[in-house]
Amino acid sequence: MELNKSQLQAVCHDKGPMMVLAGPGSGKTMVITHRVKWLIEHAGVHPAGILVVTFTKAAADEMRQRFVSLMDGRTMPVSFGTFHAIFFSVLKHAYNYTASNIIREEQKQQLIREIIEDMPVEPDNVSEFVNDVLSEIGLVKGSMMDIEHYYATSCATSVFRDIYKQYVQRMENSRLIDFEDMLVYTWELFTQRKDILAAWQHKFQYILIDEFQDINLLQYKLIRMLALPQNNIFIVGDDDQSIYGFRGARPEIMLNFEKDFSDVKKVFLSVNYRSQAAIVRGAGCVIKNNKQRFDKQIQAVRPEEEPVDIRVFKGPADENAAVIREIRDYHDQGIPYHAMAVLFRTNTQARMLLEKMMEYNIPFKMQDAMPNIYQHWVTQDIMAYIQIALGSTARSHYLRIINRPNRYVSRQMLGERQVAFDVLLEQYKDKPWMQERLSKFAYDVHMLTQMQPFAAINYIRHGIGYDEFLEKYAEERKMDGQELIELLDELQDSARNYATYEEWFGHIEEYTEQLRKQARKQREEKTDGVALATMHHSKGLEYQIVFIVDANETVTPHHKALLDADIEEERRMFYVAMTRAKSRLHIFFLKERYGRPMVMSRFVGEILVDRDAVKPGMRVQHQTYGAGVIKEVTDKAIVIRFDKIRQEKKLDIQFCLANQLLKIQS
Repeated sequence: MELNKSQLQAVCHDKGPMMVLAGPGSGKTMVITHRVKWLIEHAGVHPAGILVVTFTKAAADEMRQRFVSLMDGRTMPVSFGTFHAIFFSVLKHAYNYTASNIIREEQKQQLIREIIEDMPVEPDNVSEFVNDVLSEIGLVKGSMMDIEHYYATSCATSVFRDIYKQYVQRMENSRLIDFEDMLVYTWELFTQRKDILAAWQHKFQYILIDEFQDINLLQYKLIRMLALPQNNIFIVGDDDQSIYGFRGARPEIMLNFEKDFSDVKKVFLSVNYRSQAAIVRGAGCVIKNNKQRFDKQIQAVRPEEEPVDIRVFKGPADENAAVIREIRDYHDQGIPYHAMAVLFRTNTQARMLLEKMMEYNIPFKMQDAMPNIYQHWVTQDIMAYIQIALGSTARSHYLRIINRPNRYVSRQMLGERQVAFDVLLEQYKDKPWMQERLSKFAYDVHMLTQMQPFAAINYIRHGIGYDEFLEKYAEERKMDGQELIELLDELQDSARNYATYEEWFGHIEEYTEQLRKQARKQREEKTDGVALATMHHSKGLEYQIVFIVDANETVTPHHKALLDADIEEERRMFYVAMTRAKSRLHIFFLKERYGRPMVMSRFVGEILVDRDAVKPGMRVQHQTYGAGVIKEVTDKAIVIRFDKIRQEKKLDIQFCLANQLLKIQS
């Protein structure tokens, strides 16, 4: 494939800093590999003096392979590697570190478990809590934050600071380092030993960085030090695809690159070779609503084939049925399963579709570890109630739920492995108020014996008061109560079609086993299946057919996205999801979920109506008021004078779009 004018300009850049803004499907990997070849063959740079930095080992390996292929199989000592791999090699030379000094993932988790044993934290899901804490520790290190001025999200700030300090101390005592330490220690080394820094600066004369929009503060500071004094730094990225803020990625670093390097040259790779024109245009209508970005116009090489398919469904069942139907139709037309993908905002959304795909024997592969809703601690609480109703006397079941909601039953009263309820009642004989609580518990359990699964879960939630308990529990622990309630909604919905507990338990067992088999199959062999992925994990991938599901407010953008910067990151994520599609893009949203009304995502509205194109004087057609003329447009509202009623109406744009009430007349 020949390089276009912009690609050629980037490849043949001589010296000094360069920023390459590479839109989706614009051939950025090809530009990087051709740039390395040009430096060697035309600029006379020794291969050992070239460093190519990526964010994942897989990306580094792919880049290396493409370069070797470009050089007709000749291997050269160009350094391809991740930030961690490159800077660990610095530490190896300076401190004689070996692989044995790198703490393994399971060791890190065990270390946190040991630290929290003597702390005032009692997480219901210890594994999840440990992973959240470790992610936050990495965020603090990568963002170069002072722990004394950091406010935690995984637990109480005072607790997190204590965990952090103990973690750092124990790591130092054991002479172990984690991935973030590789960068922290190199930063400290370069700051204190200018001679060592100078040696590495001399070694790497030219530095190329892929996916620059994902860089964090520590990585950037290290790269700036390493690039001195010549500043032969060549960055490639797309500010519109920066979606890893939760890991510490700072898109403003790329946006401010021209301020840090005043002599930087800038090239736009604005030709999309991947997606057909309708997809490129629709994605552009979305992303241009972000304020903090480089303005760019992406052009499609492929002509328009089919418009973006936007549809609304009454509820999840109808939406999933449509996805299944479309997948089967495409497969009947000869499109392989692996050329299709279903993208979600979060991995908790996939359960219902997974069950349907299993039912229809449609093969699938999970890009993310899909959590099993039936193994969540909230589900285990519900199951414990039902197991007791079915006759279980296991202490473990009673311990789970006897104080959910709080009945003030002491754990010491449940000392035996098997609980005798009469004995428990007898132990509180001198406390009438406790006897009353326990009698109500016995009544509730008896009620559950007479119910079908769906009704039983509803009774546990609202009759027993589990929902109210959960909301208070989440508030006290700074957890997302809405997510827990939504999980209960989904659990209850999963039980809807089962007449007995035995039938429902059988379904749960079968579903869990299928997930286990699927995970094992993916590990052992390359599966040909429909990709199921979150928007985050779809980045860098491409498919003939893409379905974006649940495109609703509170889902995408997520309900946690409150600040303008959060909304912009959510919009970038939606843009990334859209631009994975090569030929067909389906975007589905819901009218309601579990009885609650849902609103179409603002991002879908931005596709349906290009706000920049909606101007006073344009003719429109309203479903209720008929034809009219736009008189005024603001961010949220539109004023229209309607012909028939001869009046002006101020309407909410989002509401009109979500309910498909308004059309622009051509």
